[in-house]
Amino acid sequence: MSSALHITYISWRFVRVWHRNMLVYRKIWLVNFLVPLFEPLLYLTAFGVGMSSLIGRVQYRGEEISYTVFIAPALLAITMMYNSFFENTYASFVRMYFQKTFDAMMTTPLSLEDIIAGEIVWGATKAVIATGIMLAVVGFLGLVYFPHGLMILPLSFLGGLAFGTMGMIFTGLVPSIDMFNLPIFLFITPMFLFSGTFFPTSALPAWAQKLSSALPLTHLVDLCRTFCLGEFTTDTKWSITYIVVMIVLLFPVALVVMRRRLIS
Repeated sequence: MSSALHITYISWRFVRVWHRNMLVYRKIWLVNFLVPLFEPLLYLTAFGVGMSSLIGRVQYRGEEISYTVFIAPALLAITMMYNSFFENTYASFVRMYFQKTFDAMMTTPLSLEDIIAGEIVWGATKAVIATGIMLAVVGFLGLVYFPHGLMILPLSFLGGLAFGTMGMIFTGLVPSIDMFNLPIFLFITPMFLFSGTFFPTSALPAWAQKLSSALPLTHLVDLCRTFCLGEFTTDTKWSITYIVVMIVLLFPVALVVMRRRLIS
């Protein structure tokens, strides 16, 4: 019972954890800025230019769009997933296990829940920063419909919370940093490939389409395309609800597994 009471209490002191990570981030801001700046250009050159000349236009929601317009929103969704998931797996694990940063913070008035919440919110913040930089690039290239495309920024925070929470759960479970290869292989890579990122899910067999619709990245990609194209559909609310429910369900799990990990 005491454990259940503990995980429900998160104070605003978690902002201190967020602020500490932001200060570290600012010291290497140039590297963190250049990667999301040039990464979309590499992808768009390889897939948008190279593949587009072979594929031409694709069918999406009953209309034809260029392949470049099709994959640009997916790149934004992938950025949200990667930045938050990797921040709350590898980076959080290093702070917890190698740098002993969590141990130092636990000697302060911060509760364990404050520390974990601050880490997850920081992972979501990194997703927002990287997505914002990438959005500026693809927007400059005329691949985003504004002002609807600005909705991608709050969406990136939601997506960052979802995948950051998922990453934190794995951080509480894996015995060593090398074991992160397993969840990446089992979860992240399949989502990267089969969530409607590089081809429409309608191209998949019926059973695979149902499986794809259960993947969180599929909903994030659909929302990014909706906002980039400026075409809201009845599925928009469902996809947002899916991501919010995912956060609500997984966040307490992350607190529980991390509490067990740190106390043990």
